[in-house]
Amino acid sequence: MLFVFCLSCLSLSAQDLDDLDSLLVDRDIENYSLRVFSNFKVNKFSISDDDSKAKFVPNNRYGLGLGFATKKIILDIAINIKNPNKEKTSRFDLQATTILKDKNYVKIFTQVYRGFNAKNNFDEPTVFRDDIRSVSVGLNYMYTLDNIEFSYSQLKAGLSNKNSDNIFITGGVGVFGSFDYFSAKPSILSETTSPYFNEEGDIKRYQGLSFGVLAGIISYFQLPENITATVNVMPGIGLVNKKVTLQDGGYKPSNPMLYKLDFLIGLNYNLKQFYVSVSYNNSLYSTDLDYGNNYLLNLTKAKLAIGYKFNKKSK
Repeated sequence: MLFVFCLSCLSLSAQDLDDLDSLLVDRDIENYSLRVFSNFKVNKFSISDDDSKAKFVPNNRYGLGLGFATKKIILDIAINIKNPNKEKTSRFDLQATTILKDKNYVKIFTQVYRGFNAKNNFDEPTVFRDDIRSVSVGLNYMYTLDNIEFSYSQLKAGLSNKNSDNIFITGGVGVFGSFDYFSAKPSILSETTSPYFNEEGDIKRYQGLSFGVLAGIISYFQLPENITATVNVMPGIGLVNKKVTLQDGGYKPSNPMLYKLDFLIGLNYNLKQFYVSVSYNNSLYSTDLDYGNNYLLNLTKAKLAIGYKFNKKSK
């Protein structure tokens, strides 16, 4: 709710209410397309020290879905594919990206997962834990030096190139905010894995609220045979208010720094009526939990989409 409110404030402050619908509504039907897609989404996290690492990875990470795209916004809705031979991870995973007024890149996400495979690097068996829960909510905003509405949509929505440049690169600066939480009963480590960490690494619950600044590069490259490639990189640094709860007591880590890195790579093959796009996006959030323990959140998303464009067919 906090980040939806922030996004609403951002939109309203950018223009008059009379122009609000033009911010997200594209009235040119030729910019629309229907899509079918397959995606891969995973919200995984890890606790590590100098010698040991325990990581927690969900199951049923693949999905199939339908959606539509314009140069302003893309809305895809997927059904998660569950493997009957694996334990179920319950999830709610919403991610959205849009370009506001040509130069404002906005990304929001809300992810609620329950049920993780507990893995490690010290040869203890992998165990599925349905008591582990993770919640991640976030907002990224970047103001770019050049207009990116159309260049960004070339990959995402399969629109033809209206820019004469075969190579387009621009930078920008912005802000980000996130809320991150995980919990387990009785703790994140089991009886067999807890001896590999100190007492402060045997965490029952963690929560962190962060705000920071970011900078980045958005680029696309026009390749032969109607192929477009893109590479986007957005590193950031911020402050995070953290609280760690142990089985007996708890503490607030003294180091307030949080480091993040977003990057996206993708390819698009564009035809007159159809397009195919492949993209891979990764978001990393890292912070120090004191006592030699580190926390890393890894949000990964990959997608293969086939779209049908509503532009006029050639006679």
